[in-house]
Amino acid sequence: MFAYIKGNLEYKHNEYVVVEANGIGYKIYTSLSTIEAIGSIGGQVKIYTHLYVREDIMSLYGFLTQEELGMFELLISVSGVGPKAAISVLSSVSPSKFGLAVITDDAKTLTKAQGIGNKMAQRIILELKDKIKKEQLMAVNEIKEDKAVESRENSRVSEAISALMVLGYTPLEASRAVSAVYTDDMELEAIIKLALKGLVR
Repeated sequence: MFAYIKGNLEYKHNEYVVVEANGIGYKIYTSLSTIEAIGSIGGQVKIYTHLYVREDIMSLYGFLTQEELGMFELLISVSGVGPKAAISVLSSVSPSKFGLAVITDDAKTLTKAQGIGNKMAQRIILELKDKIKKEQLMAVNEIKEDKAVESRENSRVSEAISALMVLGYTPLEASRAVSAVYTDDMELEAIIKLALKGLVR
């Protein structure tokens, strides 16, 4: 319903912000990382939003970046993960670290989030990995055709592509972004971070 809300930051709380746009104050629940990065009261902000609707709830969730919004929407698509748990993960794990944790089966990173136990972390990893399996195979085949990337490095490249796909990018977007930033000496997380910067729309 709302793609984003642009307006004045009127209020900051540790769980939400209030943004006034055209005389309406929107209460937007968000992550700690967004609250810390949003700037000072009275400033202009643009928040990418998701309207969460259930039988007895209608709440607005929003983030400074499309990556965080994408990660939030992916998390709430996992069975048993609600908005509060998704916000908790977003508050403790960056999108690049989250993508990396999913493709490397790193449940420990996800359990750093308050309220996320080992079982839930495993479920998040399992469900999101299943979502990208088929697309990942296509992406890996596509990147193999790229002569700029040597075959011995394909595992690092395909892991970076998979991490971007966890965050909701298509195989084509992910492989192009990784190809554009990849160098032999780069760490996996650095590849993901740089590729994410290039993907910001």
